[in-house]
Amino acid sequence: MKKSLLVALFSTAYLLPLEPPSPERALINDNLKPAGTFRDGVLTLHLEGRVAKWYPDADDGSSVDVQAFAEAGKRAQIPGPLIRVPAGTAVNLSISNAVPNTTLIVHGLSADSIRVANNDTHRTSFKLNTPGTYYYWGTTSGRRFGNRLHEDAQLAGAIVVDPPDASFGSRPRDRILMIGMMADTFGSERQRGDRQNLLFVINGRSWPNTERLTYNMSDTIRWRVLNVSADLHPMHLHGTYYSVESSGDATRDSTIAVDDRPFVNTFSLFPGRTMTMSWVPEHPGNWLFHCHVPEHFGARGPLGALLTANGHRTHDIANHALQGMSGLVMGVSVRGERIAADYSNRRRIRLLVSANQSSSSAVPIYGFALNENGRELAIDSDVRAGPMIMLERGQPVGIMVVNRSDEATAIHWHGIELESYFDGVAGFSGIEKRLAPVIAPRDSFEARFTPPRAGTFMYHTHVDESRQQRGGLSGLLLVLEPGQRFDAAKDIPILISSPSDLDTEAAHVLMNGRLSPPPLNLQTGITYRLRFANITATRPGLQIAMLRDSVLSRWTPVARDGADLPLAQRVMMPSRVGVTIGRTADFEIIPSEPGEMRLEMQTSSGRLLGQIAIHVRR
Repeated sequence: MKKSLLVALFSTAYLLPLEPPSPERALINDNLKPAGTFRDGVLTLHLEGRVAKWYPDADDGSSVDVQAFAEAGKRAQIPGPLIRVPAGTAVNLSISNAVPNTTLIVHGLSADSIRVANNDTHRTSFKLNTPGTYYYWGTTSGRRFGNRLHEDAQLAGAIVVDPPDASFGSRPRDRILMIGMMADTFGSERQRGDRQNLLFVINGRSWPNTERLTYNMSDTIRWRVLNVSADLHPMHLHGTYYSVESSGDATRDSTIAVDDRPFVNTFSLFPGRTMTMSWVPEHPGNWLFHCHVPEHFGARGPLGALLTANGHRTHDIANHALQGMSGLVMGVSVRGERIAADYSNRRRIRLLVSANQSSSSAVPIYGFALNENGRELAIDSDVRAGPMIMLERGQPVGIMVVNRSDEATAIHWHGIELESYFDGVAGFSGIEKRLAPVIAPRDSFEARFTPPRAGTFMYHTHVDESRQQRGGLSGLLLVLEPGQRFDAAKDIPILISSPSDLDTEAAHVLMNGRLSPPPLNLQTGITYRLRFANITATRPGLQIAMLRDSVLSRWTPVARDGADLPLAQRVMMPSRVGVTIGRTADFEIIPSEPGEMRLEMQTSSGRLLGQIAIHVRR
């Protein structure tokens, strides 16, 4: 009887449906260790597509089940296993698909896409001959690159081909930073505000849990940055400039000639694009490298969940850097001795922050006012942009930011080379325990610096950027050469910013703080300098065009991000240019004929966002 009971119990258990095993925990891949086995110039690698549990916020944070690549016999990784070999390496590759009920399609590992059915394996061989930065990516939803679904959006990994004399597996002299995303909608330009969940990561993690990088003052820092997300990212480096050495995508990487390399503090990485960049720190301390689209680095909840205004007020938090930011942010610590600067004879300016009379908690409208030599300029309630601050190259300055509003804030001096402590990221800028504070209501903070170059720069809030920038906390900062006088008749700065979220304004941009700015009056035969600065919250693909009727005029680029362009790059061209968020661009134009012209601000698809009339006379 006992035997019969055991048989019955065993039969019943056998017939019960089995619970599927819990997905493995994915490893966060810092892209330092290459995958596979390398022997006699041949890399042997077996990749697998699996379902894994991903913790993008923190090891003890929230998790989500996603599809990921793994090396056979090892844990899944996000990003996928790194393929890094010397040029000329032959690759013997196997790809298996362990994602249930799917066909895995892999791109970037052969001339054609590779299709792998569930529980099947595909084998291929190829050679990696051309040094550069590339990537591979997969999909089980069949969607094109960038528009993959929540489940398969992390199916991507880096490919780096080093010079032929490089040693496989040796410690690299560069770092690989792969940008990824997970979203519930795509196409941000027409769907702004629709995204409830939007998670951006670098090497599988979201700030403040991205890796902190540490260097010395003497180091030349070299990064390979890969954008395998669906969005454009203007990548901004605080406190100094970087050179873009190469630019490419999944299949090609083009080295840029030394004289033609962009020397920038912000560079646009379009979806699917890569860049190799290098920079040398000028000051010790903490620095940020981040996307300048507020939606991509603003505060969000676990797994990129949207935070409601009532549930989270990022201007009220104790530490903006750690609690008020997330997503596409890297923190860099530069070690070295701080050289104390002499600011005893500095020019002193007071920059006053206050709310305008028409401001409300739902639609905040802030203002800046300058106060120098005891004279305080009134805030213009009709202008939602700060006054232009003009400084002189080589002249020390102290700008005392006085917060008369009811919200905490901090001001970043965008593009200016300065000491870390004065950079304007509350709770992060500085050295060791000497960190910049947030500027609380009825408090103040003095930023001290000596501009090392003349050019076009910006200043803007670095607290709750989507809210405070839209409210008006941004302005132009011009640095002139010693003895140079600003000629308002020939020098035309235009700050482009975002209005409020009101339906009547959301489809436009502000130009120098106005929806309808006054016209420009120009004269034939006169050289004019146009200085454009994009500090919008949602217009990374902004296009600027100068037209006569429907025909583009011609202008000559002279500066970018506040740095003068080499003579070889000052070539007259049609007057249409993309100026992404966080960038400035200067052009010279000489009108040749009288008549009517206009400056248009457009989306990347050509939709009009605003315009300025131009009257040209003899």
